[in-house]
Amino acid sequence: MAATKESPMVSSHASALQSKHAGLENRLREEMNRPSPDAAAIQAIKRQKLRIKEELAEI
Repeated sequence: MAATKESPMVSSHASALQSKHAGLENRLREEMNRPSPDAAAIQAIKRQKLRIKEELAEI
């Protein structure tokens, strides 16, 4: 049974995930602009972003 409207809890969770994704994007940009970017940190941030994106797709 599909709901026609998102519940406030789902909407709040989606907003929180989108905010977290944006924060990770900023961290990724900062890391990539450093004089010597940490490749392991970049990969970890990208993995976190992907997990959040997948979770958002499921909502």
